[in-house]
Amino acid sequence: MRVLQIINSLGTGGAEKLLLDTIPLYRKEGVEMDLLLFWENNHPFTKALMDLNCCKVIVLNHSLNYKDIYSPRNILKLRKYLKDYDIAHVHLFPAQYFTVLANISLKNRCKLIFTEHSTSNRRINNRIFKPLESWIYTKYKKLVCITEEIKNIYDNYLKQFNTIEIIYNGVNIEMIQNAKSRNKEEIHPILTQEQKIILQVSAFRKGKDQMTLVKALQYLPENYYVVLVGEGDELKNCENHVIELGFDKRVVFLGQRMDIPRLLKTADIIVLSSKYEGLSLSSIEGMASGKPFVASDVPGLSEVVGGAGVLFELGNAKELAERIQELLEDKTLYERTVEACQNRAAQYDIQNMIQKHIELYQRVYAAT
Repeated sequence: MRVLQIINSLGTGGAEKLLLDTIPLYRKEGVEMDLLLFWENNHPFTKALMDLNCCKVIVLNHSLNYKDIYSPRNILKLRKYLKDYDIAHVHLFPAQYFTVLANISLKNRCKLIFTEHSTSNRRINNRIFKPLESWIYTKYKKLVCITEEIKNIYDNYLKQFNTIEIIYNGVNIEMIQNAKSRNKEEIHPILTQEQKIILQVSAFRKGKDQMTLVKALQYLPENYYVVLVGEGDELKNCENHVIELGFDKRVVFLGQRMDIPRLLKTADIIVLSSKYEGLSLSSIEGMASGKPFVASDVPGLSEVVGGAGVLFELGNAKELAERIQELLEDKTLYERTVEACQNRAAQYDIQNMIQKHIELYQRVYAAT
């Protein structure tokens, strides 16, 4: 059984980080698995996977233009490789569409699985896209939803589509818990050990809400600093807003980093301010870190974090600041929140996810 993971790129994002973390583990379990990217532009995740030398990494476009992932020419390029695999496990749009079309041209030689990572999909509410979207989904043998909420959305949207199942994304809990903290000065020159670091790890995309965390600084003492990790289309806008608000001396942008576990261990509070999520790996990593985790009370976060970490109203910077200060001023609350977060994170250990996916591959492969 040969499995090909297909995704647009290994840029910043939860689905992308998941592939970096899991492909080596699938290989250790004896699954012959490779990765195909529609585009690659020297991303750290891609380099890290290649350095492991555990699988073949196929890249369809080496250009500097990310928009090449939307080129229909990718259908023919993909066809060349798809025929050599028994199963293709696809992530994200437009890989979702192009893989189906390439497979049809091969007379459906490869069995397709698609993972839905988000509660937000504008195409299913679009009058033009909806019929095409429904048809595309029927070409997949299995639709994997990473949360119960996502499954409910697609149960309602894809009526009669009875091949949906839930497999929660996972995190290498042991690696997070065993990571060593760093001196704060090592992270950035403006940071010192006396400062309180509030860390958010997330891509700078429309669905994220880093600015609410930045605005919370106006309600917090001067020794509270925000550290933002990630890249994306909205990064420049966020940097400009930070300067406009006068917080450029209290907000640090670190870009994409490969030492996330150590950064989590160094921070005082972990926050994920976001408008929606699927099953956020950042939230699970944050809860596993041994630090209190605070998140927006929105779909994809309230279910995972509620009852363990601390939730705040979307966009409410004042409430976020109050929750942060309460945690840092109340040692008992801090420790109780840490314990609850670690217990919750343990439910999402990556090995559970790996085994469930392997069982799914075996069932799909064996089916006629």
